[in-house]
Amino acid sequence: MKGLILSGGKGTRLRPITFTSAKQLIPIANKPVLFYGIEALRDAGIKDIGIVVGDTKEEVRRAVGDGSDWNVSITYIEQAEPAGLAHAVLVSQGYLKDEPFVMYLGDNLILGGIKELVKEFKEVSPNCHILLSRVQNPNQFGVAELQNGRVVRLVEKPRDPRSDLALVGVYMFDSHIFEAVKNIKPSWRNELEITDAIQYLIDKGYVVHPHMVKGWWKDTGRLDDLLEANKMVLDTLDTRIDGLVDDESKVDFKVVIEKDAEVTKSTIRGPAIIGKGSKIINSFIGPFTSIADRVTIKESEVEHSIVLEGSSIMNIKGRIGDSLIGRDVEVSKSPLKPKAYRFMLGDYSKVGVL
Repeated sequence: MKGLILSGGKGTRLRPITFTSAKQLIPIANKPVLFYGIEALRDAGIKDIGIVVGDTKEEVRRAVGDGSDWNVSITYIEQAEPAGLAHAVLVSQGYLKDEPFVMYLGDNLILGGIKELVKEFKEVSPNCHILLSRVQNPNQFGVAELQNGRVVRLVEKPRDPRSDLALVGVYMFDSHIFEAVKNIKPSWRNELEITDAIQYLIDKGYVVHPHMVKGWWKDTGRLDDLLEANKMVLDTLDTRIDGLVDDESKVDFKVVIEKDAEVTKSTIRGPAIIGKGSKIINSFIGPFTSIADRVTIKESEVEHSIVLEGSSIMNIKGRIGDSLIGRDVEVSKSPLKPKAYRFMLGDYSKVGVL
């Protein structure tokens, strides 16, 4: 059985971060989202993994390499344009051949991985295995309708959803999916939808088996979901202090402080992680915060946020919360008079000012 991870797409909902970085490489608890998918497939016993890449292919290649860090073999499959999940399956047929496979969306997280789900797929042996979860906003997902436990209808992002059962971003297929993707038409979004392909399987009498996800899962394509996923993963960490914490600092609850990090005259209230080489000086890092490598935070307060590598936050009197701060960003109090806000912001930036 092979794995197929989708790591294309433009990540428009996370701009401006995704103008310069693949959305699948944004870190959750200081580890790229994509890496969780690779680990989930590996832990399920899948060692041959194809990664579908698009505009950010070189960045993904640099981050993942040949897969040896996970003891798996990685093959890169280029998708010229993000023309839908079913199109990604179609362009991967040469790699997948006739083997059954798991398709894993590279910006999704599932609590506990997929080991038991893959085992169930092998035991039940359906043509397609889909994962479902109840959501409050089904119009933002592919939605399934069930009758007597059977899948009867799938609709991608319906304007008027008939159920609250969203498709989780992990699917399992046998080779009949290629028949399906070759017989569907582009949707109103001009994409080949995986929901339409699975609906084809249903209509042709193939077996589509649903599985209700009991734990949490997150599609991290939006800021709020990204921060929520970060919160959930941080809460699973155990305290580990490999860096330096001076006697005037306080570290509470689940906190990871990586090697060469320094915490001086500060409070770190977990769950939180402080990356390698970062410096926290006379500051407060609140719960559910990930500070990446080589970050400097001085005379400032940050909570429920993600700060990427190389950035600095200096002398900010108000607390920064619910934020995603990109790489090599400088946030500081301006010395200029008269007192004024001074910004240099890229397209699609968002700033909240009190």
